[in-house]
Parts: sequence; structure tokens; C-alpha cells
Amino acid sequence: MGWVDQSLGCLMRIRNGVAFCTLLLCTLPLAAKDKKKMLLTDDVLQARTVLVVIDPDTGVAVDDPLANRNAQEAVEKALMKWGRFRLALDASDADLVIAVRRGNGRIVQPTVGGVPINNRPVIFEPTDSGGRVGGHTGNPPLGDPTNSQPPMPGPHVESGQPQDMFAVFRGRRDDPLGTSAVWRFSAKDALRAPAVPAVEEFRKVIEEAEKQRNAKP
Repeated sequence: MGWVDQSLGCLMRIRNGVAFCTLLLCTLPLAAKDKKKMLLTDDVLQARTVLVVIDPDTGVAVDDPLANRNAQEAVEKALMKWGRFRLALDASDADLVIAVRRGNGRIVQPTVGGVPINNRPVIFEPTDSGGRVGGHTGNPPLGDPTNSQPPMPGPHVESGQPQDMFAVFRGRRDDPLGTSAVWRFSAKDALRAPAVPAVEEFRKVIEEAEKQRNAKP
């Protein structure tokens, strides 16, 4: 009878092991789901002004020099259409700073570096009364996160994210892009007009965070 007892003991250990593995597999999706739902802090949810800039670490693409500028303007238009934020002209007036960079599907690409890519003289913001024009000429203002003297323009080989990048930082501080982003999103054509999926994803994250905040006792 000893071999019977040993066989039964072995079967029990196998059954217990299977049950443990099943329980573990059931809890993993829950943990992943909880990790995915990261709440935004109250100061981000209360933000009402935003400055959109081109990632200052990116260069001007040789085969598409206006790619980042077009992405910047597409994000601004999508934000205005959303209606939650007002566009700021300076980081010192912006609750949030959004840095964008257009990808082209390649990890390595030739660019022209040392170009002041965020030095725009005019921004036009449509409003109910027709529009608002603002901006600056010359060098970026003191509160601009890209306020630095770039090196002389020259050819570069840039490596990095092949997809479009959209990163949100807290504003109203020195060097906002030097801090950790409060939210990031990257995907193919995430900055392409007219849909601009990155802005839509940001809207969904804010709405979900507000629902979770309001559901707290």
C-alpha cells in the first residue's frame, strides 16, 4: 500500500500546484490592469493653460523639414478644439508644457542640428470672437523651456524613438523639460492631423482620472 500512498501524495501535490498556478494567472491581469490605470495628480487635473513645444533635443529632418512644426500646430489645434486648455506663449504662464516630436519609422535619420526650432514669431488662436494673435520675435522669452543658445547649425545623425512622441510636463518652473514627465504617449502617426490620436488619448486619461478621483469617498 506504500506505493498507493505515494501516488496519492504526488497527485495531491500536482493538484495543489495547478491550483496555485491558476490563482497566479488570474491575479496577474488584475495587477497589470491596476498598474495601467495611473491617476494623474490634482495639479495636473486642475491645469488650464498649456504650452506646446517641439522637443528641443530633436533636429530638423532633412527629408521633411516641417514635420515637427506641423505636428506642433496639429496638437495646438486639437487642444483648442477640445476646449479644456488655453494656449500659453511662455512656460512661466503655462500650467503644463507638452513636448512633441514627429517620428518617421526609422531609428536613425539624418537631421540638421543647432536650429532654433521653437522660435516662432506668431501664434494664432481662434476664439468665439474671431481669434487671438500673440507671440514674440527674436530669441525665445526667459520662461520658454527651450531658452538656450543653440550651437551652429550643422548635419547630425539622430537616433531615438521611431514613433511620434507626446510628453506632458508641469509648467511654471525653471527647466520644465528637465523634470519627469507626468504622462507620455508614443505611437505611429500619434501627432498626425486631423485626428491627432495623442491628444485624444490624453483626454481619455484625464477623464478616467477625474472619474476615479470623484469616486473616492
